[in-house]
Amino acid sequence: MRTDGEWTQEQWNLWWEERWKTARNLAAGRWDHILYALAPRLHPALDRRSKGHVGCPVHGGKDGYRMMPSYAEDGRSFCNTCGNKSDGFATLMWVNGWTARETLEEVLKHLTGDSRGIALTPRMQAIQPTKTVQKDNEKVVRSLNRVMDGCVHMNHHSAELGRLYLARRGLKRPMTGGLYFHPRLAYYDPSKGEITGYHGAIVAPVLAPDGRPITLHRTYLDEFGNKLDVEAPKKMMAYPEDRNILGGAIRLAKPARVFGAAEGIETGLAAMEGTGIPVWATVNATLMEYMEIPSEVELLVVFSDKDRPSKEHPKGHGQEAAQKLVERAISMGKQAIAITPQGEILPGEKSLDWMDVLRVHGPHGFPTMPSIRRALLKVA
Repeated sequence: MRTDGEWTQEQWNLWWEERWKTARNLAAGRWDHILYALAPRLHPALDRRSKGHVGCPVHGGKDGYRMMPSYAEDGRSFCNTCGNKSDGFATLMWVNGWTARETLEEVLKHLTGDSRGIALTPRMQAIQPTKTVQKDNEKVVRSLNRVMDGCVHMNHHSAELGRLYLARRGLKRPMTGGLYFHPRLAYYDPSKGEITGYHGAIVAPVLAPDGRPITLHRTYLDEFGNKLDVEAPKKMMAYPEDRNILGGAIRLAKPARVFGAAEGIETGLAAMEGTGIPVWATVNATLMEYMEIPSEVELLVVFSDKDRPSKEHPKGHGQEAAQKLVERAISMGKQAIAITPQGEILPGEKSLDWMDVLRVHGPHGFPTMPSIRRALLKVA
């Protein structure tokens, strides 16, 4: 067995590629916080967000630099003189004078607390925020609380629009534990920098492993119970810097000895309707890898999305994330298996999930518990 010092160049290259891949996945959607923490010289631009120009943090001037509208998602920025910075890593390398490796390590350290092995020990508690960040945190908490104060449970009579949406998606008996409905939630369009309307929305708290709320996931609906026709009808709200979303999940049901995990809310609801197994939803594939598995679980069934292969995820992001969660469950002494929908991904679609299976085949399209247990014996 090789030690680190005896690795071949190919092994080192693969190791670094995996670290870059994981860092990009974790940083997506959090670049506003990352840049604020790691690049103080960007504070004037970040305070303006994408609404105005400021002097370049590298060469000065009055108004040649700005954050791009998508900066919170990808970290992009632009200087009239220095040019386009294609993502947050490029922005940090440029403004701080860091090498690519230094940038990677600093981003990983900020996100996880350990730059050496994030997959093994993700940081579940963030560092103590500064006074400026603390004020921002308080503002974020007030915003989260304001949304929840306007919600009713999905079983409430005034949540009919939310139940209609789930029915239109093909769910006949959705278990709506952990889901709420807001009758008139503001929709903010980042490309326009303004609120463009107020709509009904399904609201789902994302809870930390200890049960504390982290943030809220929102699914915006039109007046007919369809997904709102906007660029991003599904959004996750900002969350305070002193909370970490790694390990969190949307708890659609109480955990049990036989327990399931899925990416999306509707996929999780479909899995519960098709199998009767209680499920938590992790929002996306990246967060699935880090979902905290409840202690009472003996058998974990991961209802994997079937995603198209990509350069970053040659086996499909959903499939790779599901397998990593399975491997972690097994390392904890639990039984675990990932099941992926059979069939081909339709032309023009990015993936196939268990909601698609339920809509086309009903509960009969799902594996039975005896078949899952037989599959476990084959895996073993």
